[in-house]
Amino acid sequence: MAPGTTGAPRRRLHPGAAPLLLGAAGIAGATLLHFVDPNEAGHYPTCPWLLVTGTWCPGCGAMRAVHALTELDVVGALQMNALLLAVAPFIAYSYLRWLYRSFRPAPPRTAPAKAVHPGWLYLFLGVLMAFWVVRNLPFGQFLAPG
Repeated sequence: MAPGTTGAPRRRLHPGAAPLLLGAAGIAGATLLHFVDPNEAGHYPTCPWLLVTGTWCPGCGAMRAVHALTELDVVGALQMNALLLAVAPFIAYSYLRWLYRSFRPAPPRTAPAKAVHPGWLYLFLGVLMAFWVVRNLPFGQFLAPG
């Protein structure tokens, strides 16, 4: 027995605990954004990137977009952060897949699930950087939160 241990066996959490906790945190955050409007000054802090540089980061407008989505205003959410709406289906699919696999693990003889191919991650990074740059250029002002 290692020094400092009590000798009691460690109890492991169910594999579904992590996705359920993350989902509960997401629902709590969306509920907060629904009832505490981020469009009113003083409720939430200013984006640090916007405060320091005066330019929009890729996440600027995301809280207001989620608020608009909780009000079922898809057009308003699109005006606040178009990238968030474009990525939302992929986030939802990945979350539901994680949740399903946590409760229905693969049989022991099958190969484990493969990670995402790095090419997709580089593509996402490229799209994120392009969105960041274009929304701060004069011809891309339609992508700025507004």
